[in-house]
Amino acid sequence: MSSLPVRKSSVAAEARQGQPVALVYGHPPASPQYAEYLRVEKRKLRLIRLSQLLLLVAFLGLWELAAAWKWVDPMLTSRPSQLVASFQELAWQGQLVAHTWTTALETLIGIVVSMALGTVIAVLFWWSAFASKVLEPYMVVLNALPKVALGPIFYIWLGDRYSIYGMAMAISVIVTIIMIESGFKEISRTKLKLMESFGATKGQMLRMVLLPASIPNFIATLKVNVGLTLVGVIMGEFLSSKAGLGYLIIYGGQVFQMNMVMVSIAMLALLSIVLYGLVNLVGRYAKRKYHFEH
Repeated sequence: MSSLPVRKSSVAAEARQGQPVALVYGHPPASPQYAEYLRVEKRKLRLIRLSQLLLLVAFLGLWELAAAWKWVDPMLTSRPSQLVASFQELAWQGQLVAHTWTTALETLIGIVVSMALGTVIAVLFWWSAFASKVLEPYMVVLNALPKVALGPIFYIWLGDRYSIYGMAMAISVIVTIIMIESGFKEISRTKLKLMESFGATKGQMLRMVLLPASIPNFIATLKVNVGLTLVGVIMGEFLSSKAGLGYLIIYGGQVFQMNMVMVSIAMLALLSIVLYGLVNLVGRYAKRKYHFEH
């Protein structure tokens, strides 16, 4: 019995024979022009990051100098050096971590509930065009309504703890419904008509086409909801909370401790960066899983 000859060669052998190593793996080597383009883009990215850092340093330095030279009243504006001391004091006492965790947990719960509820309602609106047309003007009015006006109502109905979640959801859920429903309407009708011609039910079209194709829209809605839900949580804490960064801001303002207020605002900025980073990670994973990027 005969057998075909087996070609045994290593990458090093291919390279010695003059064949580019990249071709061994099936990828053509990058052209010099493309390599130069990548180097230019990397330099641009480094320049952007350096400029962002220098802008922050310049802002903090100008703030410190303005307070030191009495251009502004340090009692009203605080100063970066005092913020560092206040941060260390609050962190050593354990207050900063506890209040930050309270706000972070409330925000995460608000985001999850708002996304779930908003997606369900958007699916119902897609399922029933009649319901969508009937409720559309009410959605517009609710979206335009200043949500802070609902704070006392939530406090009376839900109590001091759950009113925070009510405020967060009131701000974010309407936007979630509008964005996801708009995304559903942008899905190619040709694909849906094709599935309908093959006898697919609405449930099958939803599961096989609509929801998978809406992954980028879900991620965009989630990014918007990070900011909206955090705003709602802070507003709720302003009105009724006994813990959280919103509570620290209100308490610091009442006792005229601007350092506490500024440190709390800085922690809010850091928290928003962390949450946005988590959403980006989830978005990249979802897009890779459903083949929206390679």
